[in-house]
Amino acid sequence: MKPFRIIGNIYYVGAEGVSSFLLTTKAGHILLDTGFEATVPQIQENISKLGFKWQDIKIILNSHAHLDHAGGDALTKQLTGAMLLSSAADAALLESGGTTDFTPYSTNLMAFPPARADRILKDGEQVTLGDCTLVCHLTPGHTKGATTWTMDAREGEKVYHVLFFSSTSILDGVALVGNVKYPNIAQDYSQSFQKLEQLPCDVFLAPHGSFFGLHDKRARLERGEKPNPFIDPGAFQKFIRNAHHDFEERLQRERKLIGG
Repeated sequence: MKPFRIIGNIYYVGAEGVSSFLLTTKAGHILLDTGFEATVPQIQENISKLGFKWQDIKIILNSHAHLDHAGGDALTKQLTGAMLLSSAADAALLESGGTTDFTPYSTNLMAFPPARADRILKDGEQVTLGDCTLVCHLTPGHTKGATTWTMDAREGEKVYHVLFFSSTSILDGVALVGNVKYPNIAQDYSQSFQKLEQLPCDVFLAPHGSFFGLHDKRARLERGEKPNPFIDPGAFQKFIRNAHHDFEERLQRERKLIGG
């Protein structure tokens, strides 16, 4: 997928279906999600096409530690020398190469090259490089250490709240009730939804383009549509309310089945 600037210092450098975002600063760059190990060369090429240097990546972050978003962490870290920052729970998953995940899928399907985090992040902690600061919001459920990121970006004279959503998807075969590998999964999801519904968001971005209308908004941006179509207040709140509703329905179904 052709790379492009979304807003401010934020660029899309990922594959068509799996997002990767480059946040540029004069002090170096931040890469949010490395995709699969196999997509690392594509991301590297996309960054070069934009006129930035691969070696200037100083920090690697993740939305969550699954194969399609963190599978390229180890290789990217090796090639760039960047620091990998992660929540504690996802750091453990990264170090296992995905093999300690609670999902029912085989380790062969979910496995990726292990990567060791250089710094463990806590909820509310800031990550700063140059003039760019992101805030870490732990939103567990999809993984035990899933992380949503927020930052501000400038477009013209205005500053907008940007939100990089992690995920609240519930994978097939993952139980919300009686989950031995993740006993507090339902509680974590509920708390994450409450937190996410309170976060301000003018620009909604996510690890999969289908979540935030990537292709439609990009096409409108290329046509020169004003204002920037990625500035879409209310889009995230609508998305997360629908996701919360689906979660509650699934939770109630499972409780009824267990109770019956």
